[in-house]
Amino acid sequence: MKGRIFRRAGVQAVAWLLALLCASAAHAAAPPTLRFAWLRDGSARLWTFDANDAATPASPGAGVALPVTLGTQLGSVWKLFVYAYLVDRQIPAPDYQCQGGDREEVYCCMTGGHIDRERALVQSCGLFFEPHRLQLDPAGWRQYWRRRNAPAWLLDLYALKPDKRVRVDELLAALQAIPARARDETGNTLVSVVTSGRGEGTVSLYGSLLRAKTWTMPDPSNAGGYEGGAAGWLADGTPVWMGGRGGSVRVLAAAAPRIAPLVAQSTVADDRACVSVEFFSRYPIRNVFDTRAGGRPVQPGLLDGTFSVAFENGNSLPIESHGDMRLDRDDDGRLHIVGRFGMNDYIARVVEREGDTAQPQAARALAVAARSYLVQNAGRERGCYEIDDSSRTQRVLPRPPRAASRNAADFTDGLVLAGVPVQFHHDKAAPGQMSWLDARAAAQRGLTFDAILARTWPQATLTSFASPLAGDCEPVVGAREWLGREAPLWARRLASEPGYEEPELPAVCEVTSGRPYADAGRNRVYIRRLRSDDDRIALTHEYLHLAFAHHPRGQDETFIEQTARKLILTGS
Repeated sequence: MKGRIFRRAGVQAVAWLLALLCASAAHAAAPPTLRFAWLRDGSARLWTFDANDAATPASPGAGVALPVTLGTQLGSVWKLFVYAYLVDRQIPAPDYQCQGGDREEVYCCMTGGHIDRERALVQSCGLFFEPHRLQLDPAGWRQYWRRRNAPAWLLDLYALKPDKRVRVDELLAALQAIPARARDETGNTLVSVVTSGRGEGTVSLYGSLLRAKTWTMPDPSNAGGYEGGAAGWLADGTPVWMGGRGGSVRVLAAAAPRIAPLVAQSTVADDRACVSVEFFSRYPIRNVFDTRAGGRPVQPGLLDGTFSVAFENGNSLPIESHGDMRLDRDDDGRLHIVGRFGMNDYIARVVEREGDTAQPQAARALAVAARSYLVQNAGRERGCYEIDDSSRTQRVLPRPPRAASRNAADFTDGLVLAGVPVQFHHDKAAPGQMSWLDARAAAQRGLTFDAILARTWPQATLTSFASPLAGDCEPVVGAREWLGREAPLWARRLASEPGYEEPELPAVCEVTSGRPYADAGRNRVYIRRLRSDDDRIALTHEYLHLAFAHHPRGQDETFIEQTARKLILTGS
């Protein structure tokens, strides 16, 4: 009897082992999937892609009803809900001070430093958002979310843990439950996730249309592996979630070409800022004629239709307005045409007047530059930015822009270059001034809009003008000047080295966490300081990574370090 029992147990063990092996083999053979879901017009939809296949854009109508069985780890998305709660309730949140006693501080700041609320969300500093530290009231939290009909799992403040599994449809519902004002403020901060946060490097793929918190967690079905994605909103407030194998940046990059048609469906509201423009400010107007009424002179008031503007110098110009421009007469009897536009309408008009859209990446770069110039230089009157239409500022199209121009403005909605003065010119490049012709040529070579901008403004931070985030590049004193003197000397010595290409002079920023590194995409190097030979070797080392970026030697740490030491210690 005992032997029979043992034999039966052995058969069961073998059967169990075979089943386990088969399941593991099936799992290994199963194609990794990417999933994207949204909640729109009361309907939650899901799109699934094979991550190994060539990117096939999703058809907006091809999604299926989101199954209630689809779950996800909450990951870092719990921080988004705490952030939105702080914003909506206007609860003060003191900076987190890094004392060096917690390994999680690597996501926050260097020992002795501190981090504020906005950067904590973008950098995914969980220690900042700990409920105990913020002294959040669990009863007040529960009441707040219950009033908004949020899912039950969101009501328990201290149950919000990264490894908590939730239904994706309920996660989307929870995102929709966040009030519009708090959602917009949170979204403005989340724009920086794809420019300088955990999703850095994907802004060229999403622009500012995706405002989402990234998440990366151990994959429970793949020992040693990870799963990740993001959750948040599109620019029009549509709640979205995505997930797949690998870290969040990998998933964001892999998903972008597939979900582009879905993201592009996001209608960008043009109401967060208005721009008042005085047209033809340097050219006195003699009269304005209505071309639809047989050329009859127009009386002051709103303009609706097509018109011809006659100037005192004898020239004339056609314009078109649909209630967004008006004809005024001042106390001295002089005529003025003033337009009032939404921010993106204005930016699209500048893009079409100062450039073109033949190279979309160049047009997007121009849109960011034009928005940056406006925010930095325009006056403010009655809540609107106020600026002249002039070659001294930036010229504005006196008719509605084409769809391609508006797309360049919408794709970069809100994005500006912070921390640097911004100028642009048709054909003249200078420090802090982008040449439009150079930008267009760079786009033809395959550079994306953020890389084009980084060539002229490597120290700038790309962020939303509505976000409280400022620069994320703290210059290392004297480092860029030193590099500017030394790099031309190195160029002569390294010209014969295979793979060497003299890069644009990068910004030299202070590293806030981890080791020194080079960021080719943003044309930056990060070091700690510039005081000793070791510091100069570190800076030279990271510069050489940029100089050999397009050659395998750029990844050869031994070659890079030996070359850096040779340049600094022997001068040869």
